[in-house]
Amino acid sequence: MSEYAPLSDYLSRQTATELILTFDQIEELLGFALPRAAQRASWWEKERNPENARPQRDAIRDGGYEATRLADGRGVRFRRLSAGRYKSWV
Repeated sequence: MSEYAPLSDYLSRQTATELILTFDQIEELLGFALPRAAQRASWWEKERNPENARPQRDAIRDGGYEATRLADGRGVRFRRLSAGRYKSWV
């Protein structure tokens, strides 16, 4: 089980098409501080190459969302994957 499973569980219970969480809210869900790399947009975005898979990205996708760091650097926008896109990942 990934250390990011609490985030996946949280996202899978959401019904919103889009939601925003601050880094503090994400850390509270996870129970630990995010790494400094989480400040980079690329840490959150879906992998373009399967060899670059990351546990946080897998957890977000498994929760039915994709993520983008907010331009102001204060949090992350989660957008629900369409049923077709979600199933193609699973």
